[in-house]
Formats: sequence, C-alpha cells, structure tokens
Amino acid sequence: MLTEPQDHLAQATAFSTEERAAVYRAIETRRDVRDQFLPTLLPDAVIARLLAAAHSAPSVGFMQPWNFIVVRDEDRRRAVFEAFQRANEEAALMFDGAAQDKYRSLKLEGIRKAPVSICVTCDPTRGGKVVLGRTHNPRMDAFSTVCAVQNLWLAARAEGVGVGWVSIFHERDVKHVLGIPDHIEIIAWLCLGYVDQLYSEPELAVKGWRQRLPLEDLVFSDAWGAKPASSGT
Repeated sequence: MLTEPQDHLAQATAFSTEERAAVYRAIETRRDVRDQFLPTLLPDAVIARLLAAAHSAPSVGFMQPWNFIVVRDEDRRRAVFEAFQRANEEAALMFDGAAQDKYRSLKLEGIRKAPVSICVTCDPTRGGKVVLGRTHNPRMDAFSTVCAVQNLWLAARAEGVGVGWVSIFHERDVKHVLGIPDHIEIIAWLCLGYVDQLYSEPELAVKGWRQRLPLEDLVFSDAWGAKPASSGT
C-alpha cells in the first residue's frame, strides 16, 4: 500500500501576481525558432538548468522515460542536417502549387545555425512491462516525454534561449548517427541557441501558413460538439 508521509507535503498556495505573470509570459511568447540563432555558445550551466527543468516534468507511473543526448559535435550535426534535407525534399513534394512554393520559402536552418542540439528520446521499457497509468494507453510514455520537451522549452524562454523542434527526418537516419538502440523512440530533435529577436506571433502565422484557431471554437461543454452556455455577463 502506498503511503504519503505528511512531511513531504507543501502548501499549494497561488503564485504572486508577478510570478504568475512571468509564467504566462513564458507560455504566450514561446516560439519555435527556425533560423534566428546567434553563434554564441550556450554555457554548460544554462544547459544543465534546462535539462533539470525537463527532468522535472510529470510522467505516467513516474517512469521518467526520457533521455537527453546533447549534441555539439559538428560532424554529427551535419549528418543529421543532411538527413533532414533528404526528408525535407520529400515533404516539399507532398504539397502542391502555391503551398509547395511557400513551404520551400521557409528557412529551416536550425540544425546548422544553432550551437547545440538536444535529441530527446523515450524508452518504453524503463518502467517494466506493466506501468501504472499506461495499462490501457501504451502511448502514455511518449506523451510524458513531450511534457519534458515543453518544460525545457518554457525554461529556455525564461533564459532568453531560442528552441526549434525539428521533426522532418526518418528516425532510422538519426538513430544511426547517434547510435540509438532500436527500441528507443526519438521524440524530438531540439535546436538551441541564444536569439536577439523573436516573432511577436508564431512564425507560420506571420508568414501566412496557418493562423491560430479561435479558442471558443475548440471548447465544448460536457460532450463533444456541445457549446458552453452563455453566462449572460
């Protein structure tokens, strides 16, 4: 039977107005950086804080399925960029007409321009064959790892560090470059570096790819498709 020592509990008080504003500012101004990285190296202490933030993420069954491969080596980053280029050309051909032209116009140079990358992986075996909370949804380990990515991203925003999430590659290619075992899943390749400017809105919105959907169109009440009743205020 699981017990809960009373001395491990802490007050769940709300943050101060200033603290709360800082959290929401990080959330609202976080951006996916693709090309604006500065060549300035990230100090080891900053990277350590970002990894600590990632490692503080929630995980189903507290299995902590993540690993973080910090990649500074230029040859490895070049090999991953080449894998990205091959996949990116495949991706471009999936779009037609004007959409393909707009896709090709996007600058996706993070792997080459950012001074460091972090490959975030998920180990589905870490919690054993039966994991509390994953018994009926086997993807909960991957979802947990995505929480670690988001933690790192928000901490990076607070540190003035830009992050770009690269997902356009064949997993087998990156596994080969980094020597990742077959059973490990790559969740994200993150490019990290200082930036002196960020887009005021998501870059894909600024460049006309897609716009943010209205929140009110995405919120239902009690059942799918049921709109919340008006409060009358």
